[in-house]
Amino acid sequence: MRTVTMACAMPGFMLLNEALQPIAFNSEAVHILAFPTRPDRIQQTNVFLNDRIRSSLVDRRKDADLAFVKIYRSGRRQYICRAFQIDGNGQSDSLWKTALLLERQSSSVTELSNVLGQYDLTPRELEVVALLVEGLTSKEIANRMKISPNTVKAFLRLVMVKMDVSTRSGIVGKIIGPNSRERS
Repeated sequence: MRTVTMACAMPGFMLLNEALQPIAFNSEAVHILAFPTRPDRIQQTNVFLNDRIRSSLVDRRKDADLAFVKIYRSGRRQYICRAFQIDGNGQSDSLWKTALLLERQSSSVTELSNVLGQYDLTPRELEVVALLVEGLTSKEIANRMKISPNTVKAFLRLVMVKMDVSTRSGIVGKIIGPNSRERS
């Protein structure tokens, strides 16, 4: 039986200066970039991160402006790399110039995209299904989506009809079940 890996790990976060040197970072960023080496074995974390940023996160295929890779692979895991330019409230001497966020890419994102196409789910129905796959209750889904639990139940009934199942677990089973790879 295949399992779905949801993005439950903390994202990696780094603040970089103009020279792409790390000014601040969280431990998860070090863990992601150091894999398979254990982060506690790295002697000079700043030097290591500086090297890894330049060798793995900067997109060398781009000719013009500085760009970062969109996907970073760490072992078997894939991370979405998002870069945000920081203007420092207009201060030219701002220490931080770029914020990098490394979020684990969930294999269920691909599966859910396939479900949207195959079962003609609306974006809101897909959102309900994504939260259902995460294991949330109707009440928790309602709180996240800022709708009533009855509306969530209505969305789930519509999804059940479209997917030809009769239970919430039937929805999940269609997405992560053993035959889910055959649909792709």
